Amino acid sequence: MFRQTKTALQKLRCVRFNGQQQQTWRLKSISAREKALQYQPEQKIHGFTVREVVAVPDLCLTAVKLTHDKTGAQYLHAARDDSDNLFSVQFRTTPMDSTGVPHILEHTVLCGSEKYPCRDPFFKMLNRSLSTFMNAFTASDFTMYPFSTQNGKDFQNLLSVYLDAVFFPCLREQDFWQEGWRLENENPTDPSSSLVFKGVVFNEMKGVFSDNERLYAQHLQNKLYPDHTYAVVSGGEPLAIPDLTWEQLKQFHATHYHPSNARFFTYGDLPLESHLQQIQEEALCKFERINPSTAVPPQPHWDSPREAHVTCSPDALAPDQSKQNTLCVSYLLGDITDTFEGFTLSLLSSLMVSGPNSPFYKALIEPKIGSDFSSVVGYDGSTKEASFSIGLQGMAEEDTERVKHIISQTIEDVIKNGFEEERIEALLHRIEIQMKHQSTNFGLSLASHVASSWNHNGDPVELLNISDSVSKFRQALKENPCFLQEKVKSFFKDNTHRLTLKMSPDEAYLKKQAEAEEKKLQEKIQLLTDADKKEIYEKGLELLAAQSQVQDASSLPALQVSDIEPTIPITPVQMGTAGGVPVQYCEQPTNGLVYFRAMCNLNTLPEDLRVYVPLFCSVVTKMGCGALDYRQQAQQMELRTGGMSVSSQVVPDSTQIDTFEQGVLLFSSCLERNLPHMFQLWSDIFNSPHFDDEERLRVLVMMSAQELANGISYSGHMYAVTRASRHLTPAGGLQETLGGMEQVKFMKRMAETPDLVHVIRTLPRIKKHLLNPDNMRCAINATPQKMSDSAAELETFMKDVAENKKERKPVRTSIIKKPLDPLEVSGPSRSLITEPDFQPCQMKTFFQMPFPVNFVSECIRTVPFCHQDFASLCILARMMTAKFLHGEIREKGGAYGGGAKMGGSGVFSFYSYRDPNSVQTLSAFHKGVEWAKSGQFSQQDVDEAKLSVFSAVDSPVAPSDKGMGRFLSGITDEMKQSHREKLFAVDQKSLVDVAERYLSAGQRTCGVAILGPENDTIKKDPSWILK
Repeated sequence: MFRQTKTALQKLRCVRFNGQQQQTWRLKSISAREKALQYQPEQKIHGFTVREVVAVPDLCLTAVKLTHDKTGAQYLHAARDDSDNLFSVQFRTTPMDSTGVPHILEHTVLCGSEKYPCRDPFFKMLNRSLSTFMNAFTASDFTMYPFSTQNGKDFQNLLSVYLDAVFFPCLREQDFWQEGWRLENENPTDPSSSLVFKGVVFNEMKGVFSDNERLYAQHLQNKLYPDHTYAVVSGGEPLAIPDLTWEQLKQFHATHYHPSNARFFTYGDLPLESHLQQIQEEALCKFERINPSTAVPPQPHWDSPREAHVTCSPDALAPDQSKQNTLCVSYLLGDITDTFEGFTLSLLSSLMVSGPNSPFYKALIEPKIGSDFSSVVGYDGSTKEASFSIGLQGMAEEDTERVKHIISQTIEDVIKNGFEEERIEALLHRIEIQMKHQSTNFGLSLASHVASSWNHNGDPVELLNISDSVSKFRQALKENPCFLQEKVKSFFKDNTHRLTLKMSPDEAYLKKQAEAEEKKLQEKIQLLTDADKKEIYEKGLELLAAQSQVQDASSLPALQVSDIEPTIPITPVQMGTAGGVPVQYCEQPTNGLVYFRAMCNLNTLPEDLRVYVPLFCSVVTKMGCGALDYRQQAQQMELRTGGMSVSSQVVPDSTQIDTFEQGVLLFSSCLERNLPHMFQLWSDIFNSPHFDDEERLRVLVMMSAQELANGISYSGHMYAVTRASRHLTPAGGLQETLGGMEQVKFMKRMAETPDLVHVIRTLPRIKKHLLNPDNMRCAINATPQKMSDSAAELETFMKDVAENKKERKPVRTSIIKKPLDPLEVSGPSRSLITEPDFQPCQMKTFFQMPFPVNFVSECIRTVPFCHQDFASLCILARMMTAKFLHGEIREKGGAYGGGAKMGGSGVFSFYSYRDPNSVQTLSAFHKGVEWAKSGQFSQQDVDEAKLSVFSAVDSPVAPSDKGMGRFLSGITDEMKQSHREKLFAVDQKSLVDVAERYLSAGQRTCGVAILGPENDTIKKDPSWILK
């Protein structure tokens, strides 16, 4: 997976699990943190020497830094009482061309190794383990291989596979062709069909650069750092990928994937010694130290600023077709290994661009010159020397000089005026909340947080001691009140190493790309003899045969179904009321934070207003309330809460497929001391939200429309699935209205509307129906010590908003009530919409998009969560993905991804992601159904699918989210346990049976949707609706 990294400070999370999650095999009298404090500097353990042992109370962990004696490999262990243990190894990978060698290597090392020679151990282990995370990332200057699991035996299995993959991969030529690039007949079985480029990474990168935001970010980095590795595309430029040879790939592995160039990171409560022993014995003892020569030199500073211009494809969904330019000024900053400098500049960046009180928001966003900040904005610490970027997207060509002038003028103003103390406090408060908030993937967040700086020999332990940086920052401000202004002067005003990059749409862009690819292809073909072409055809058949062969995976380690816990831990909740509104209280170790949620249904909302609900949700917390204008409101939210949001919800019923709940979910969190402030802010939003500022509303509408348009190339498969499900269930239609292509197009229309008065009139109407305590229920997750305070504050809030309570008639008559507590049938209830006479219908929709790749989906109506067959369909989806669809869609078809999944809404979905094929993929879906019906799979296949499903079912849940399944969907622990027992009971016969009864029969009323480039086959087929 290729990613452009961003600094991960905002990802920092803190996590502590309650005892219930501890596995029985790991009962300890001494905590992992305390045990790690007993290590001593210079202590020798399994070929490693301890260098440093540091307690990090902020993050409830102990950091142990080691080096490997023989190879010099660096190692960091974060000991913490968290059962979700993580391993990661990263290599500094510094390519000097854009062939994508580190990215193709990242894919190819996962295709088989000395100890595990089967063709794709990585994908096979997804089904032989209970991992909570498995992936690999290629960044600009490092490649990282992380996994996490809650099971000790599983950790050892995965560690063995990962170590063998990175240090002793097979790197077969066939794997290079499949994952990287190859010349092959369009139809591999027909030697007369034309030769084309194929390959997973080749198609992935075509997909990546069909996203104008990613394209811009890549150009910006290449041009700001033109003298070394950052000047090339580490993920691979599609037209340069075919220049990479298999020999070059193997050579890059030999020089970069060596322990002397490696950094190991482990996290969690498993003992460090066993990790070190396994890493030493299975990998490191077989290597000698080398000098990897992969260091990145400093970028030579320019004497004067530079400008550049690039083009992109026009965006048909852009909010304003006449304004599609992007302009951004980017500044080269200091070395990221200076931790305090990085912390200061990251904070300074937030002060300058974050939220409506920041100077650049006021100067660039509010005058509505563009639709949003440029895709790259603020501080970026993912390269050896950081950068700061500021600019606009969605602007007109003629505003170029104006924007440049505003940027330099704003910098002058900041130097002159500085920042309000309250804004600085609000940001430091945000950091405090981020350190206290406990998320589930904390190990991965830490690994990402330290990766870039450590990659260039920065001190990772320093990065973890965040409160040291906060104290140092406060001290610096105290000693010199102009501390931040001086930074702005030296890094921005006086900095000659700055780049102004403009991007504008070119109507012929896609045509030129296609012509350039065709030219490259013809250059390759012209060099071929007839014998070469014959060899290409034969190699194509060999690859197809290898891809079609059933792989022997017996060499791979695996957990057994018997390793899965038979029962789930129970999450106790208490039911109560506040001001007549039902409340669910869940006591959790939340580390001093309180989490509040409220679900308000929209049963009384007139149907014509439903399409406006997502817009209402996004603006209701951003336009001001009570005595606060929107700037003051944003400031108070930053100072007093961990964020306040409202989102639309469509919750399928667990027992009836044509029944669902529709509503909006209010969510916020705060430190315990700020409870009254948080509820006061909600009271003001309920009692006197401001909706009448048309200028402010237009800014929010533009930003929202731009964000939706930008998201399609990244989440196209989700939009395809949503559209394909639209006519299969009553909930599907609402999902499409609120979160599908229909919503994208609606927001585009809103952004194009010159007069938003009708929206200003609509928002208060929606508010009357939605923010109504009469159709509301609440939930609070907090520590036992704070629960009574939280309940008292909630009671006060309910009294404050009581005047909004009004009994209104539901728009639809067919409403059923379900008790919130199944044991108390006469108690408080949820109101669900039901359509017992709903008739599903078949529909095939094609959206033509400015992408070179497709997103394909086919959906089939099946059964809801509590139905006897739901578990079989879950296992079947996973098994079809692993045993059939992955081979057809990714390996043979060259798509980046594809598979099947069973949704809680009762819809079974097939999908593909960044796929060079369209109609052919639909036939792969149908072949998958035939394969499942034929029963040509083993008990081992069924067991592997079960492991994979259980790894998702049993993934860790953060204290803030405990009890949420019950609160939102009415799914109790007893229902989850019943589902669990059904999953255990699934066998081969039940899988064949559901494939026949639902998938085969369901194809008559399936929904199909494709987002992709112009398609002649579909155009000629009258059964398709073209959008």
